[in-house]
Amino acid sequence: MKSAIKISDAASIAIHAMALLAARKNETVTAPEAAKRLEVSEAHLSKVMQRLAKAGLVSSVRGPGGGFSLTRNSNKITLLEVYESIDGQITYSNCLFDTAICNSDNCVFGELLGNVNKEVKTYLSRTKLSDVAGVYNNKKRRG
Repeated sequence: MKSAIKISDAASIAIHAMALLAARKNETVTAPEAAKRLEVSEAHLSKVMQRLAKAGLVSSVRGPGGGFSLTRNSNKITLLEVYESIDGQITYSNCLFDTAICNSDNCVFGELLGNVNKEVKTYLSRTKLSDVAGVYNNKKRRG
């Protein structure tokens, strides 16, 4: 079943990778290790991690023993900050089209789209990495 909410692959990888780093606390995580754990392309993950580093959310160390780690405590980073570092600021939209084709008083979706956008942004802004780190505390994949 397709999801009604669409988050870009890059933002999804970023959020999951950051949760993985939060679960590992003071450890560094290599790109190959994270890519395997998240079941994503190492090349795509590396590009996402570069963007997170540029945003100041992760630090990277090259070479043996290197990898990625959080730059701040996981209870100080929201999912919204991670999301917006990849996909830009979430704006409230009441229309699926780039240019509204109907007025908001007479939309086939009513107030649904605006409400969903607000709810997603509220969730992302209130949820810290420390809140979701437990997803990756178990080193084995969930079946």
